[in-house]
Amino acid sequence: MRIDLANINAALGHDAQGLVNWAVALNEPTIVTTNFRPFEAVILHMVTRANADVPVIWMDNGYNTEATYRYADELTKQLGLKLKIYLPRRTRAHREAVDGPTPSIDDPRHAAFTEEVKLEPFTRALSETAPKVWFTALRATDTAVRAQMEPVSINPDGLIKVAPLLHWSSKQLHEYCAQHGLPNNFDYVDPTKAEDNRECGLHIAH
Repeated sequence: MRIDLANINAALGHDAQGLVNWAVALNEPTIVTTNFRPFEAVILHMVTRANADVPVIWMDNGYNTEATYRYADELTKQLGLKLKIYLPRRTRAHREAVDGPTPSIDDPRHAAFTEEVKLEPFTRALSETAPKVWFTALRATDTAVRAQMEPVSINPDGLIKVAPLLHWSSKQLHEYCAQHGLPNNFDYVDPTKAEDNRECGLHIAH
């Protein structure tokens, strides 16, 4: 399948729902990934409004806050999400019993920790769902890497990555949630990033 990236990004790069509708209309196997961080309801609402059957992939690292788990359940019920949860091979209790608490960002073991709780489950999810289109809620303001991205890109493996909210501000996201009666979650922690503006790995390794 040939896609004119420059044309699509120019025409729909700032039209989030239009971009979602375009990608869904490709009629290819599709997923949307989520971590249920703040404003994740927006991408999930947009995608499921276009196609309610798109699988929602959550790599639950086992370190989420209670609020995040409640938010995940609330959104799943409200939007009727086809949620598929991918867990690390070891539970958090098992990992901490053997390896101790979460390694700090400057600990040499941190890369292996990220691989175990996030990247390996994501690789497994891709293998099992075999998507051609991947929706992600990443935003240009998140990290320096993401600031250089386009709303639609194609990974080396041919996976079409679609980031409809790339150019959205927090104000726009808040207004969308209010307009559509969507809940939010601000009690969110990602142990693989340690810092809000640090890249988590999914958008570099794949």
